[in-house]
Amino acid sequence: MTFGLDHPWALALLPLPWLMRWLLPAWHGRQVALRVPFLARLPASQGAEAPRPWRGVAAVFAWGLLVLALAAPVHIEPPVTRETGGRDVLLALDLSGSMETPDMAGATRIDAARAVLKGFIADRPRDRIGLVVFGTAAFVLAPFTADHTALLGLLDETFPRMAGPQTMIGDAIGLAAQSFERAEVAGRLMVLLTDGNDTGSRVPPARAAEIAGRMGVRIYTVSLGDPATVGEAALDVATLEAIATGTGGTYFHAGDPAALTGIYRRIEALEPTISRNVSWRPRTPLFVWPLAGVAALVALLSLGGARREVAA
Repeated sequence: MTFGLDHPWALALLPLPWLMRWLLPAWHGRQVALRVPFLARLPASQGAEAPRPWRGVAAVFAWGLLVLALAAPVHIEPPVTRETGGRDVLLALDLSGSMETPDMAGATRIDAARAVLKGFIADRPRDRIGLVVFGTAAFVLAPFTADHTALLGLLDETFPRMAGPQTMIGDAIGLAAQSFERAEVAGRLMVLLTDGNDTGSRVPPARAAEIAGRMGVRIYTVSLGDPATVGEAALDVATLEAIATGTGGTYFHAGDPAALTGIYRRIEALEPTISRNVSWRPRTPLFVWPLAGVAALVALLSLGGARREVAA
């Protein structure tokens, strides 16, 4: 148990009343006097009141307690340490029409992706996590947040084609880069999951990845589906690899839910949560106690004066 003063300089005010009495001239006021020829015959009880030393002592104590309250005494408790995360993680999820394909061990691609992303979020409780979804357009479904419960609720509401049927990978990366401009920490991580190729982003994926890389964003790209697919649904493995390697990340491909789970666990191992210990000592203000003492002494002095008037 430790006690301290937030404003110890206030203790310098303790001798102020005595300094004022010593430095300032005495006050002399003029009073009207009444001459009483028979003053000597008046009873002694009607003379001047005898001094009462306890009143001066009480006044000294009241001043000392007032100065102590101004010094702001506090009770300083033992240190409290809390561990906090040090990364901002952005999840980019493809919601194009092909994500409803049921080729992930009987489940659709979006269902498999949601299940794995939920586990990934649950394993990073101290990180701020955001969610970007993209199709024909890209938009931020959830900004960086530590409220993972709300994030999981928003993830449950995603479905294919809600952002349009196409796949704008470059626009998603560009939007992610804008989100990282307001990120609070240096550990910037993006995981992009898609099952297709870019179908006409305003910003080419390579250019968007270059901008994100300059901001210190490391991108891991994950693809789903059959790599042998041709046409509009074909995977652009070369572009996904270039995005990842150009930002210091890695490209992965998953053909089933088990492989997808393993990929996100590997990313978690490659990019562990950065733990930071934040320590502080709780402080409880105690100024109310000396103020209560001042109030009690003032009440005592007032009561003494009232009793003296009644007795007179």
